[in-house]
Amino acid sequence: MLDLFDTRRYLIPFRGSLLPQVFTDTLVIGGGAAGLRAAIEAATHGDVIMLCKQGVPDSASAWAQGGVASVTTKDDTFEAHIDDTMTAGAGLCDAEIVKCVVEHAPRAMDDLMAWGARFDRTESGELQLGREGGHRSSRIIHADGDATGEEVIRCLWEKARTVEALRIFEDCFALDLLTPSVAPGAPVMGAITHHARYGLQMIWAKSVILATGGAGMVWRETTNPPVATGDGVAMAVRAGAGVADMCFMQFHPTTLYIAGATRALISEAVRGEGAYLVDRSGRRFMQDVHELAELAPRDIVSRAIHAELSRTGDTNVLLDARHLDGFKARFPGIHRLLGRFDLDPTQDLIPVQPAAHYMVGGVHTDDRGRTNVPGLYAVGEIASTGLHGANRLASNSLLEGLVLGERAGAASVEMRSADSGWSVAPPPAPVQIISSIPLSDHGELDLSDVRSSLRSVMWRNVGVERTGAKLRDVTEMIDFWARYTLDKIFDDPQGWETQNMLLVAALIAQSAVWREESRGCHYRSDFPKVHDRFAVHDFWQAGVNAPSEIPLKAAASTP
Repeated sequence: MLDLFDTRRYLIPFRGSLLPQVFTDTLVIGGGAAGLRAAIEAATHGDVIMLCKQGVPDSASAWAQGGVASVTTKDDTFEAHIDDTMTAGAGLCDAEIVKCVVEHAPRAMDDLMAWGARFDRTESGELQLGREGGHRSSRIIHADGDATGEEVIRCLWEKARTVEALRIFEDCFALDLLTPSVAPGAPVMGAITHHARYGLQMIWAKSVILATGGAGMVWRETTNPPVATGDGVAMAVRAGAGVADMCFMQFHPTTLYIAGATRALISEAVRGEGAYLVDRSGRRFMQDVHELAELAPRDIVSRAIHAELSRTGDTNVLLDARHLDGFKARFPGIHRLLGRFDLDPTQDLIPVQPAAHYMVGGVHTDDRGRTNVPGLYAVGEIASTGLHGANRLASNSLLEGLVLGERAGAASVEMRSADSGWSVAPPPAPVQIISSIPLSDHGELDLSDVRSSLRSVMWRNVGVERTGAKLRDVTEMIDFWARYTLDKIFDDPQGWETQNMLLVAALIAQSAVWREESRGCHYRSDFPKVHDRFAVHDFWQAGVNAPSEIPLKAAASTP
């Protein structure tokens, strides 16, 4: 098995003193909802630079068709939202963080609306609330039916443009986090980056907030944008940060399946409006699986579809929305998408199958985004906070990014104080950092082949259903590819992304091998039941080839 943590500290060789130097108080890496909200908040107490790997609209947040879950009416309660979240999380949610996020949701939505966010409303002017999988109440706030993420990003981007203390660098790839030494516990001091126009730069910061999103591109079938290659998790691990619950990748049950076409999400809100799943004969199969039928938690629906496909040998099942009134008005984006393939949802069944959608595990943090590395915070999909447990409840992701993005942005001020609470404080920047990497004596593999092969094997063996034998096969394959890829020096994002994907895939497979049970969106057919032994977070850190076990946190009042 690949020794995940015996990897070199930096992706490229460099001598820091010879590169351009940029300085700021807080560096935010990632421009989705969590990153934007963190940057806006951090700019209230200092200068901020926010890096976007490509452009601001290219984040997974902007692609989100689902909504934002928030208690907004007297018919709903915080306790009900908490209960639905805990149920979906399959016994692995931290009650403390669930309570924090749910109770802060209304204020987060008020902030967005005060900044100009336009959410769907009824004729009387009230918020129009929808229902999605796992929710027993209608509490989902949408924008333009199926374009909530796009509207949230538009609003936050417009707000960010008014913040004088915030600079945004687009087309800027963060290669690695800077630390003054490779010793465990060394504080983060910024990042080495590659700008499409200006080349390599050293960006020094007193605090760094990772908001790079997930790693959906590690799987062949995914709803994620091309930027979701796990870069943030990989650079955090190389800098000494611990990761938790990496085996938990949520597979969305309904992505449009057209042979040869890029997979596209068919929002859970379509099922929330009454669409249902059928097999080729027209039989509804979810009614026999769960009391909530098509609105069961996503892991249950995805597994049921997988079972149907295994039984029939088909490539997809079908989503029937023909009986819904006003589909075009309710879901204009999805209607346009289907039209490009000559599908009319009022007349045609929609071919769908599961696809990798949301990374539940990630860099382990507390309720303010703090990691185990001084000066380093993580928010949004990259973070493993304990909110989602073993499976994310629909529409809790944008909510998490907004609430915890704000909290991390506010907390990062502590790194500007001599009394930061950390036992190790960052030394004054800049310091001399030299990365020396010897030339590899191994042969070369074709990067495109490695990437394609990795994504295929992850889909086949680390997908909706897993077994120990197949997982161990995956670790051996990754070990082989890593031997000829991780030791190379590349000079473009494709190479760096591929190296990051290999490291993240290995972490996911290793976590999945360790967790010998089925829980949430991790299903082991050789261990099909939940075991109390695994009611903990598995925490992996550089230099340690076995996980620590972190117990769950009970509910407590959170300021």
